[in-house]
Amino acid sequence: MKISLKELEKSKLYSEELGIDLRKNNDKELFKWFIASILFGARITETIAKNTYKTLEKHKLLDPKKIINVGWDFLVDPIMREGGYARYDGKTSAQLIKVCEFLLEKYGGSLKKLHSKSKNPKDLERRLLEFYGVGPVTVNIFLRELRPFWKKSDPEILPIVKKIAKKLKINLNKYNRKTIKFVRIEAGLIRLRRKIKV
Repeated sequence: MKISLKELEKSKLYSEELGIDLRKNNDKELFKWFIASILFGARITETIAKNTYKTLEKHKLLDPKKIINVGWDFLVDPIMREGGYARYDGKTSAQLIKVCEFLLEKYGGSLKKLHSKSKNPKDLERRLLEFYGVGPVTVNIFLRELRPFWKKSDPEILPIVKKIAKKLKINLNKYNRKTIKFVRIEAGLIRLRRKIKV
């Protein structure tokens, strides 16, 4: 498989694919990306994650208070149903409500506040792991595209990304991980994980 570095440097970020503008670095866009990251981090396909995010967007539910107010039943059906969930719909619906409640209770609904309260990258990751059902995979998804915009966002490069880069003879160490160029290369390599055997 022939992949050029120039192509990888132009890879679309997952956030961009969903119409989320992380460059704005405001709570509205950050919350959208947090919800999308939770969906991407779940045991569902990327397609179902994207469809479910788009369904939340269609129903104007990309706000913590609105998600809590519509309640579990509405999240299960129509949201999860329209998104394509067949399993875990009840579990994911409960998780989204608990995540929103915790965000409002502990940080006044502001992910920017969460970032500013974090002492360093490790503390930032620790705080994100306090959210119900949020594990290391979701934290990695959320933080890697925020590297250029959040000072304390610098998650480890995934082992699969390193393996694909090695196979394609791309030296990731020559890049500054906090640049948008690196984040695009990383997103491009992640997309190749099902096409390249490592």
